[in-house]
Amino acid sequence: MSAGIAAEADELEQYFEETVARDRRIEPRDWMPDAYRRTMIRQIAQHAHSEIIGMQPEGNWVTRAPSLRRKAILLAKVQDEAGHGLYLYSAAETLGADRADLTDRLITGKQKYSSIFNYPSLTFADVGVIGWLVDGAAICNQVPLCRSSYGPYARAMIRICKEESFHQRQGYELLMTMMRGSDAQREMVQDATNRWWWPSLMMFGPPDADSPNTEQSMRWRIKRHTNDDLRQRFVDMTVPQAEVLGVTLPDPDLRWNEERQHYDFGQPDWAEFRRVISGNGPCNTQRIANRRAAHEAGAWVRDAAAAYAAKRERASRTGAVPPALRGEVRATREGGAHECP
Repeated sequence: MSAGIAAEADELEQYFEETVARDRRIEPRDWMPDAYRRTMIRQIAQHAHSEIIGMQPEGNWVTRAPSLRRKAILLAKVQDEAGHGLYLYSAAETLGADRADLTDRLITGKQKYSSIFNYPSLTFADVGVIGWLVDGAAICNQVPLCRSSYGPYARAMIRICKEESFHQRQGYELLMTMMRGSDAQREMVQDATNRWWWPSLMMFGPPDADSPNTEQSMRWRIKRHTNDDLRQRFVDMTVPQAEVLGVTLPDPDLRWNEERQHYDFGQPDWAEFRRVISGNGPCNTQRIANRRAAHEAGAWVRDAAAAYAAKRERASRTGAVPPALRGEVRATREGGAHECP
C-alpha cells in the first residue's frame, strides 16, 4: 500500500471514529471499517431472523384462539412481526447484504436467532406471557437501539419499538383477563410464567464477562448498555407488574436490595442457553423446518414477482407494452382500478 493510500485510509477511519464519538449516525453512503459492516450485518440479520421465527410460537394459536377478538389481536401481532423482519432485512441490504443469502443462512443454520423462540407455546396463556415477558424483554433491549450508530437500523427500530410496546400491553391485558377468571385459568398463567421467565432473562445474551462482542459494540455505539445492565432493567421493570398481576416469579433469590436500589435475582441456566443456541433446544429443529418449508413453498411467488418485474422493465426500456400489462396501463391512464391478470 502506498503512503498516499495509507494516509487516506487513516483519515477515513479517523473521521468514522469521530462521527461515532460525537453521537452522529453512520449512513450507507459513508465509509466504515469492514469489521463494523460485518458486525452490523450479523446483528441486524439475527434480529430479522428472530422476528420471522418469532411468528411461529404464537402463530400456532391463531386457529385456536378462544374468541374472534383474540384471533384478530393475534393475527395483527403475527403480521407485525413479519413486517419487523422485512424492515430489518431491508436495513441489512443497505450494508450490501443479500436478502436471499441471509434467508439461506437462516434455514441452513449458519446464522442464529434469539434463543427464546425455541421454546414451545403449550397453552393459550403462553400467548399472553410471551407478550408480557418476551416482548417486555425485547423493549428493554431494543429501545436503546433507536440511538444506534447505524442510521437505517436506528430508524427501523423506532417503529418496531412502538409496535412491540403495544404487543406487551396486549399480552398483559390478556393475562389480567385470565387472572380474573377461573382457578384453572390462573394456574395456566402461573405455569406459563414459570416456563418463560428464565428464557426471557436469557434473551439479553450471556453475562458480560462471557460476551465476546459487547465491548466493541459499545465502543462503536451500536449498543448503549451491556447485557447485564439490560437484564437488571428488565427485572426491575417486571417485578412490580407481576405483583399487580398476582403471579409469582419462579426465582427464590429474587428480593429487593435497599443498598443497590435494585432487585437481586438468580442466574439462568447458562448451560441450557448454550445448548439452545447450539441448536439443541426443545423446538430448534421444528422452527427451522417450518421456515425452510415456507421458503420452498413460496418459491413460485418469488419467481412470478421476478418475472413480472422483468416484464415491466422490458416494457419501460422498449416502450412496448406486453399484453399482460395492457390492462394495468389502461387503468392507470383512465384513473380506474383493475385486478392484475
